Amino acid sequence: MAHPDVRGNPCSSASAAARDAAELALRQMMVFDAPPLAALDAAMAADPAWALPHAMKAGFLLSLTEPALLSEADAHLSHARALAATATPRERAHLEAVQRVLEGRWREALRLWDAVLVEHPRDALALQWAQLWDFYRGDAAALRQRPARALPEWDEADPLYPAVLGLWAFGLEECNLHPQAEDAGRRALALDPAQPWAVHAVTHVMEMQGRFEDGASWLRQHQGHWAEGNGLACHLWWHKALFRLEAMDLAGALRLVDAHLSGDALQITLNRVDAASLLWRLQLLGEDVSAHGRALVQGWVLGDDEAGHYAFNDVHRVMALLLAGEVARAEAWLARCAERALQASDAGRDNHAMAREVGLPLMRGLIALAHGDADGAADLIAPVRGQAVRFGGSHAQRDLIDLTLLAAAADGGRRSLGRALLNERTMAKPASPLSRHWAARLALPTEARA
Repeated sequence: MAHPDVRGNPCSSASAAARDAAELALRQMMVFDAPPLAALDAAMAADPAWALPHAMKAGFLLSLTEPALLSEADAHLSHARALAATATPRERAHLEAVQRVLEGRWREALRLWDAVLVEHPRDALALQWAQLWDFYRGDAAALRQRPARALPEWDEADPLYPAVLGLWAFGLEECNLHPQAEDAGRRALALDPAQPWAVHAVTHVMEMQGRFEDGASWLRQHQGHWAEGNGLACHLWWHKALFRLEAMDLAGALRLVDAHLSGDALQITLNRVDAASLLWRLQLLGEDVSAHGRALVQGWVLGDDEAGHYAFNDVHRVMALLLAGEVARAEAWLARCAERALQASDAGRDNHAMAREVGLPLMRGLIALAHGDADGAADLIAPVRGQAVRFGGSHAQRDLIDLTLLAAAADGGRRSLGRALLNERTMAKPASPLSRHWAARLALPTEARA
C-alpha cells in the first residue's frame, strides 16, 4: 500500500517518522544547510524496510563526485535493492536512476528521472538530482526545461517551492536568459531568504553581465544565509573572489583564498576544484601562488586509480599539480585519465566521451603551457572551446578556458587569437579592469582597452 509524502508522491513507508526524516534530508540537500546523512539514518531507523532512504544516501554520496565514496554508495544501493519488492514504482525508478549514476551512465539516469517527473512533477528529489547531473554534464537546456515543466504543478505555499524556483533560475542563467534568471532568483529569495541556490543563480547573472560591484554587494547582502555552515559557502566565496579579480583586486582575492578557500575549508573535491580554479586564475595574472598550490595538493590526497572518474575534476587536479610545480605528476595523471577513457569495459560511461573530447586536450594544453610552450597550449586548447559545455560546470567555471587562452596568446605568437577572444569578451560585458589588463598584455591599441 502506498502512503503519500507531503506532496502526494507515493511512498511505501507507513511510518510518518520515517517520511518526515526523509523530507528533512531532502530539504537539507536542496538548501545545503546541513549534510542529510543523519536525517537519512533516522529514516532508516524509523522504517528499516524502506528502500528509498538507502537510495537517497547513495545518491547524495555520488553527488559529491568522490571516487572514494563509490563503494559506500554501492553498499547502500545493494541494501535498497534487497528492499525493493515493497517499493512503489516511483521509488524503484529512483533506485534504478542512482544505479545508473553509479555505473557512470548519467544520461540513462536522467531519462529515468524525466519519466518520474512526467508522472510526479512535484517529486523534488528527482528535480534536485537531475539538476546536479545536468550540471555535471553541462546540459544547459535541461537545466532550464526540466524545472519549467514541473513548476506550474507546484503550490507556492510549499516550503520547497522557492528551492525549485532557484533551480529554474540557474537553468535560465545557463541558457543566457539573464533578466528572467535574475527575476526568478529574486522571487525565490522573497519567498525564503535561506535559498543559497537562488543567491547563486543571481550571482552568476551578475558575473556574466560584468556587474562585479553589484555582485560583490549582492553576496554581502545575503551573506548571513550562506557564509557559515552551508554546503555552498566555499563556492560562493569563490564567486566573491571572481568579482575581486574582475576589479583586478588580486590582494583581495588572495585574502579570500586564505580565509575561505584553503586548509580546513576544503572538505571535498568540489571545494578543491574551486580553489584550484581561483589559484590558476591568479597565476595567469602574474601572482606567485606556488605555495598555495603545494598546500592544495598536499591536502588533496588521491590515488592514481581515482584518475578518470570525472573529467572536470581531473582538469582541476592537473591545474593544482602544475601550480605546485609537480609537472611529472600532472603528466602521470593525464596518462591515467587517457588510459581509462579508452577502456572498452567502461565504454558506456558518459565521462569517457567528456574526457576524450574536452578533458584530455585541455590537460595537454595546460601541461604545454607549464612547459613554456604557449603556442602549443593555444593550439591544443582553442579547438575545444566550442564543445567545452560538454565538459560540465557553468559558464563562469569554463571561463577559465578563455583566460588560459588569453595568457597563452599573450605569451606566444597567437596574438590574433587573443584579440578575437577579447573582442568576444567585451561584446558580452562592459570593459573592466580585468579585460583592460588582457588588452595591455596583448599589446592591443589604446582604443581596445576602453
